[in-house]
Amino acid sequence: MFKRVMSLIAALGAVIATLVILPATTAAAAACAPAWNASAVYWGGGSASYNGHNWTAKWWTQNERPGTVDVWADQGTCGGGTDPGQPSGFVVSEAQFNQMFPGRNSFYTYSGLTAALSAYPGFANSGSDTVKKQEAAAFLANVSHETGGLVHIVEQNTANYPHYCDTSQSYGCPAGQAAYYGRGPIQLSWNFNYKAAGDALGIDLLGNPWQVEQNASVAWKTGLWYWNTQSGPGTMTPHNAIVNGAGFGETIRSINGSIECNGGNPAQVQSRIDKYRAFTQILGTTPGSNLSC
Repeated sequence: MFKRVMSLIAALGAVIATLVILPATTAAAAACAPAWNASAVYWGGGSASYNGHNWTAKWWTQNERPGTVDVWADQGTCGGGTDPGQPSGFVVSEAQFNQMFPGRNSFYTYSGLTAALSAYPGFANSGSDTVKKQEAAAFLANVSHETGGLVHIVEQNTANYPHYCDTSQSYGCPAGQAAYYGRGPIQLSWNFNYKAAGDALGIDLLGNPWQVEQNASVAWKTGLWYWNTQSGPGTMTPHNAIVNGAGFGETIRSINGSIECNGGNPAQVQSRIDKYRAFTQILGTTPGSNLSC
């Protein structure tokens, strides 16, 4: 009996030893280098991450996208195929977000944006990888235009504040006549919009509209509410404009209509387009057609 027990112990020890010395079958993914910046200068040996890969410059380069020209050496996937801080399924990494908004107000956090995504899971998550990136770029480009690069949390012209109370609505303006001024990434305004957004999101924004300027996730959710559900002065939601191929120009129409489109303010339209082109470049995709309205 004693010999049998010792034999079993010896056999078990051999199994454990075998398990311990077995080599790992899958190496951990490499960490991502800082995101590629089109305006940055890279010298030979300089590193950048782009489209889920690390790249090393072979010689001096600037504004030459990795993978499109033969001045970058592909060092393989990084961060599990995404950049650090990039939530599963979201096409914008934290590094890319910071590159888009280098001077942003600290209120507009990346974590606030990613926390808000659950409210509209189809956002930047519909269609091909190209379409997903185009929608993310289109939303963030319009947001950048509306807020001066994610700098402004609230509308700057305080003289407008009392004008956003539509007293014809049965629910009125319980937070006060001057409480429904523009807030957040899309500058949500008017009591009826606060009521509709709050009802859709399950948040009392009619009674407490200040949540939009105090909670980053709530602010981002109101922007996503408009983007995904409202046609505004246009004929379709901005989400549908991108997903269904109508183009970036139709997102502008849905946000500002004739104020900018159809010759209303071509300089403002061009400003949005320029930002959209820059953001699609950061995300490694093409802007598509129908950019203007």
